[in-house]
Amino acid sequence: MKEHNLITGNIVNAAFLIHKQLGPGLLEKVYETVLFHELKTRGLHVERQKPISISFNGMNFDEGFRADLVVEKKVIIELKSIEKVIPAHKKQLLTYIKLTGMRVGLLINFGEYLIKDGMTRIVNGL
Repeated sequence: MKEHNLITGNIVNAAFLIHKQLGPGLLEKVYETVLFHELKTRGLHVERQKPISISFNGMNFDEGFRADLVVEKKVIIELKSIEKVIPAHKKQLLTYIKLTGMRVGLLINFGEYLIKDGMTRIVNGL
């Protein structure tokens, strides 16, 4: 779990830096691109728009969904740039981490005036 905390701490710090410099309200794709770059420059292994396969009733589907960012194969980041996160967004991320077997996800809403209000950490099985 300590490794997860170090990774998420690094992600949160990067998100704060980006939000401070760019502000709220840009397109989600802009924040995704910049956060991807910032995390890579911090030496983290990051995958962008990663296809995640799922299994259902013995059938495999190559692309069940796409994760915005996957960091160090341990943390899924779901990005938003909206006025307000709703419970469905948190449930979506919980489903993503359950389907991948990962344990931690971060929901980051760059649309909030204060980025601290746009951060949600979701854990599975801890």
